[in-house]
Amino acid sequence: MTEASGNPRASLRDLPSVDRVLAEPALAATLERFRRDLVVDAVRAELARARTAAAGGAAVPSAAAVAEAVAAAGVEEWASAWPTPVINATGVILHTNLGRAPLSEASVRAAAAGAEGYADLEMDLESGRRGSRHAAVAGLLRQLTGAEAAIAVNNNAGAILLGLAAVAAGREVVVSRGEASEIGGGFRIPDVLAQSGARLVEVGTVNRTYAHDYERAITPETGALLVVHRSNFAVVGFVHEAGLGEVAAVGRAHGVPLLHDLGSGALLDTAAYGLTHETTPQESLAAGASLVFFSGDKLLGGPQAGIVVGEAALVERLATHPLARALRADKLTLAALHATLLHYVRGEAAEALPVWRMIGVSVEELAARAGALASLIGERASVQPGTSALGGGSLPGDELETRLVVLDAPAGADELTRRLRTGDPPIVARIEDGRVLLDPRTVPSSRDAELAVAVSRALEA
Repeated sequence: MTEASGNPRASLRDLPSVDRVLAEPALAATLERFRRDLVVDAVRAELARARTAAAGGAAVPSAAAVAEAVAAAGVEEWASAWPTPVINATGVILHTNLGRAPLSEASVRAAAAGAEGYADLEMDLESGRRGSRHAAVAGLLRQLTGAEAAIAVNNNAGAILLGLAAVAAGREVVVSRGEASEIGGGFRIPDVLAQSGARLVEVGTVNRTYAHDYERAITPETGALLVVHRSNFAVVGFVHEAGLGEVAAVGRAHGVPLLHDLGSGALLDTAAYGLTHETTPQESLAAGASLVFFSGDKLLGGPQAGIVVGEAALVERLATHPLARALRADKLTLAALHATLLHYVRGEAAEALPVWRMIGVSVEELAARAGALASLIGERASVQPGTSALGGGSLPGDELETRLVVLDAPAGADELTRRLRTGDPPIVARIEDGRVLLDPRTVPSSRDAELAVAVSRALEA
């Protein structure tokens, strides 16, 4: 809204009324498309913005100007489709703010098929009787991990909460002091323990914990030992942590189950991609963990889910616990997760899952794409070496070599990234040392030309 749309000498008393604005022809189409109360709220919000601006010396807008502003964006801000698809050019593969792992084409199709109509979610088609919503996914997880049983819930924090409540409510859970951490979004292991009804017993120190620390802490009140994989931070220097097998042996000797919060849930060997080796669920179970917890939307490469694999008797306790219904995954999640797991069963995960394709793409390919992008964008773009990050609380400190497109931003890095975010399509870039960077690693190659056009538009704005 510009000064020309109103009278700079007018007082706040001259702001148009809601009814005057609603009567303007510019809002006729908006009132036909949306409920009147929503349009009224949008008009009031626009008038409130105008009132604040006028109090600071801006022009008082006319009723027509307010109506035009509301018609242009006022209701659309509330009524447009969400979430908005974006191009992730940050180079952070598992970007939590952008939804973490993008799904494979097969997973998207499976979720869409499940959404279109009815499905055999909890029916055995052979017998016609009620079945389990966990059966199909659990069968694949057993094959992939060697576990006796498995269950999937809505996310990994929920899985841990369910596991602690089912196995150790009212009892003590022994945790290394160096692992009583925050797992993201303000959720802390001690808080999750408290909500489950279990009591936290910390052992060892922040930097050094031994198997005998766990053993000394076990009492008749001990319900479980809990090992939390440091998937979103690292402790370096004068450190020691008991091996998972050592802790499992302590638990077996005393008849206490070991629960392992693995976090990322890599089913492929990250070391094969030049990264630090990430413990797999298979390795955790082989080391003696009774239950292993991991995410579906991190290195697994699927939808948000919390997966639990382990001993059949313990998994059954989780499945029949009252919290299981409150935390259960819906049919769309299970359909996408099932399709994701099928990629691993078929040996095609490295090629089919976007997360692993992005991890595995060669520097040569990235250099070629970055060079082509810079050429398309023009003289205000150049290429330089850089690094990408896994993100999503996976392998903290590990980086992947990449090639970056560096954008010249005379208006400032913040302004250029704002233009990119609010463009069509929205592009999320990153800023380092005051420069705007685009990393092709997290951009589908099929969208390179579209990205270049949108960036050029933002540079020219």
